[in-house]
Amino acid sequence: MPRFLFRTVFILILGALGGMIFQAFILPYLATKPYFQRFQFIKILTEREVIVNPKETVIIQENVALQQAVEKIERIVIGVRTKTKGGKILEGSGLILTSDGLVVTLASLVPFGSEFNFFWEGEKLPFQILKRDLKTNLALIKVEKNNLPTTGFADLEKIKLGQRVFLLGIVFENEQPKKIVNEGIIKTFDENTIRTNIFEKNILKGSPLFNIKSEVVGLNTIDLEGKVAAVSISKIKEFVGL
Repeated sequence: MPRFLFRTVFILILGALGGMIFQAFILPYLATKPYFQRFQFIKILTEREVIVNPKETVIIQENVALQQAVEKIERIVIGVRTKTKGGKILEGSGLILTSDGLVVTLASLVPFGSEFNFFWEGEKLPFQILKRDLKTNLALIKVEKNNLPTTGFADLEKIKLGQRVFLLGIVFENEQPKKIVNEGIIKTFDENTIRTNIFEKNILKGSPLFNIKSEVVGLNTIDLEGKVAAVSISKIKEFVGL
């Protein structure tokens, strides 16, 4: 009886090893031969390989695409730091529109009668406030700096629900500007407002919202719950006159 049991175990182990060798070496070889490709089990093997590899490729491409998009536009954001007449400190961001220094930010970040500071790449820039629109909550600034980096604008008609977007803003740590990135998708939108699933602190108000092509989608507002919604690029262009 023990001999019979030993023989049975030996046969099972040998069969398992043979199956592993067949699957690892022989089956992939057979899958390359036209004669064997008509068999169903060979078709299953081939289809399984075709399905797995593209998924891995897509994940890698999406991660790289976001990194590349951020690299393209990380220098077109400015920091805004305001001291109101009542002594309150307001912090946020703005977007460089033109290489000769036109900048758009939120009007709520630059209220009348306050002291303003605008920072680009750590440099404090001289400026003029050209106009404010409290209804759209937009303000147009002219900073004294040339050859500034810019990027293109997204086409509102091509924006889609679920489209991947990201924000890039400036925060101040010990009064020194620092860049912050966050990403999400578009939940809903119309010609005036683009709502996302991103949550952030209100110190990132005025940060631009971009698509994966590094095109500007809008300028962000943040409500009391931390929900990020953007003034659409169409309203910005209308306000600025571009």
